[in-house]
Amino acid sequence: MRFETFIAQRLYFSQQGETRSSRPAVRVALAGIIIGVMVMFITVCIVVGFKQTVTDKVVGFSAHIQVVNFDNNNTYEMQPITVSDSMLTAIAHLPYVKNASTFITKPGIIKTKDAFHGIVMKGTDDLDYFSQNIKEGSLPSCEKEAIISYRLSQLLQLKVGDTFFSYFVGEKVQVRKLTISGIYETGFVEFDELFVLSQPQLLRRLNGWSEKQVSGIGIQVDDMHHMMEASDAVFYATANRFDEDGNGYYMETVEQLNPQIFSWLDLLDANVVVIILLMLCVSGFNIISGLIILILDSITLIGTLKALGANNKQVRRIFITQAAMLVGKGVVWGNLLGIVLCIVQYYGHVIGLDAATYYVSYVPIAFPIGWLVLLNIGVIAISLLILLAPSSIVTRISPAKVMHFE
Repeated sequence: MRFETFIAQRLYFSQQGETRSSRPAVRVALAGIIIGVMVMFITVCIVVGFKQTVTDKVVGFSAHIQVVNFDNNNTYEMQPITVSDSMLTAIAHLPYVKNASTFITKPGIIKTKDAFHGIVMKGTDDLDYFSQNIKEGSLPSCEKEAIISYRLSQLLQLKVGDTFFSYFVGEKVQVRKLTISGIYETGFVEFDELFVLSQPQLLRRLNGWSEKQVSGIGIQVDDMHHMMEASDAVFYATANRFDEDGNGYYMETVEQLNPQIFSWLDLLDANVVVIILLMLCVSGFNIISGLIILILDSITLIGTLKALGANNKQVRRIFITQAAMLVGKGVVWGNLLGIVLCIVQYYGHVIGLDAATYYVSYVPIAFPIGWLVLLNIGVIAISLLILLAPSSIVTRISPAKVMHFE
């Protein structure tokens, strides 16, 4: 063990194991480091959790990638494409693709005795997302059943087992009487108020389509980070191809379908950068002030060490090591407090949000290990760099003046 490290440990810890650096100013500096690290930790967990939760909700309604008719006009009244089983299987086996399924959408109006509401009826074989969010009842099992959102059930005063009339406008008005088999709730108010789920065969009959005609193909990717690779693979598999009716295929990603939502999510990254920079400034100020206090508190020791032959580099290393111990303690406690608070929010949903504004009813939490490790490494590295400047004070301390003063 270097003598600088030995002296730094003796300065920081007494023989009884209690911290000698217990002056109020040093405690304030330590508290500032702890709070800064804790805020940065929580910020990363919240922002990553928020982006993941909102993305999962949007993907649950529309899939990561859609393949539709090239002649569509960006409405839910889509022109059909013909999809064969071989094509669906080929897409499902593309790199990074988890599964692929067909869907049909059709705009309509729900009418009850006292109210009416515009909706989009969607029929799909992939109902995993909605099965995870069923609040009451079950998924539709026949053409005469449908599931609606909890939001719609409140607006229209409907419950499981009730019936409603759906009106679909085309060349002629078509009416269907459906029974509510279940009620789902995702907390995504914008989509909850819009989508009603039914059997694909019902919508196929309403449109007069054949068994192979659908509105599009919904493709789920195994990980959002593989979106670019998966979309490239789907594009090359469908570009310049036509179905048996001569319709061209057009691919869209979930970001292209919902640009306003993902642009808003991208803005959160800027907020994270600002918060981390502010917290680094606060923590840096506390680290500098703490080191200066440690140096001023040990002027006599500095003079004695220099008189005994220690050079400026060695003395600086003593106080940098001592301050690094303070930083290390602050980082450890900041992480522990951040983990505890995040776990409480993760399981307890203590802090709520307005779902109509934020798309979620509570502050979501995620634990991105990679980002948190990088955050801690960055904090420690920047803190050690910050220590270099104030530690230069020891070079200005003269042993002769210290001894004379004593």
